[in-house]
Amino acid sequence: MNNEPKLLDVVALNEDIPAKHLIKGQVGAIVEAFGDDTYLVEFSDKSGRVYASEELKPNRFLKLYYESAPAYM
Repeated sequence: MNNEPKLLDVVALNEDIPAKHLIKGQVGAIVEAFGDDTYLVEFSDKSGRVYASEELKPNRFLKLYYESAPAYM
């Protein structure tokens, strides 16, 4: 399984980002990947309106999965 983040992956924050009014666990989507291992993540409401975006390194978010995946040994 490839754990590398990619465009349109759904992710959750590992930490609060008070300056953006984002809290740990909020869910967003990767909308841009930059060459320096940084990703632009957008956070949207239930209507699809973006209320925040932030450039994040992978250690600041957790990639979410919606399918069965084998456990790591």
